[in-house]
Amino acid sequence: MSSTSPAPGVAERLARIATPAGPRTVVWRGDRWCGIRSLFTPEVQLTGDTFAADAPLLAPCEPRVILGMAHNGPGDRRMPPQAFLKSARTAVGPRAAIVLDARTGAVNVEGELAVVLRRTARCLRPDQVPGAILGYTIGNDVTAIGQVAFDEKMTQVKNGDGFTPLGPYITTQLDWRDVSIEVEVNGVLRAHGSTADLAYDVIEQLVYLSSIMTLGAGDVVLMGAPGTYASVEPGDDVAITLAGLGTLRNPVAALFPQLVQELA
Repeated sequence: MSSTSPAPGVAERLARIATPAGPRTVVWRGDRWCGIRSLFTPEVQLTGDTFAADAPLLAPCEPRVILGMAHNGPGDRRMPPQAFLKSARTAVGPRAAIVLDARTGAVNVEGELAVVLRRTARCLRPDQVPGAILGYTIGNDVTAIGQVAFDEKMTQVKNGDGFTPLGPYITTQLDWRDVSIEVEVNGVLRAHGSTADLAYDVIEQLVYLSSIMTLGAGDVVLMGAPGTYASVEPGDDVAITLAGLGTLRNPVAALFPQLVQELA
């Protein structure tokens, strides 16, 4: 087993891939994925295994906790920060389906910056936040907006199958202050914005969240959608692009296809 680290300030791409032997954790090297011992070691430790560039990508981490931020778009600074929980079972990777239940009504996809934690974090000070972050990836905070009026705790609003696509990989270095976000549905640009328009930034959010609960390695915080949302229905294809983080693509499918036909 060997250990290797990039030059200071150079971003690594970390991911999880599907292999015949099961999921593997990898780092991008040149033109291929290389196996690593863990996402969370202080230095990347190579296993010596290599994998093709087109190996199927999974969600880049396995969170125990997924947190989203409510009212964190343009103009929301007048309201206090407010978080909501999403089931870890909603996390899926690129190309996995977002599954809609026609009985829940309208659904939006939301393109967001997602932060992945490196270590246990509790009561972080602002200067401690960068050291608690492993990296950044694309998050899609799928939301059943048709249920909002009936579900103030956001349980059925946020927890459908495939309601948190993540990926395609984690980037360990990113200037998160002004990252452009684009949301396309079926190849048509439906929304665009920037993390510069978030009411509360990465530092503020992680200070707030760690003040009320313990976060851990691999946990994910969705930073909020600065106007970057679009409605979807079964049969659609969603692509969310963040500058410096690539594109996350997911199809939209129906939980009960026959019910969709009956309601059409």
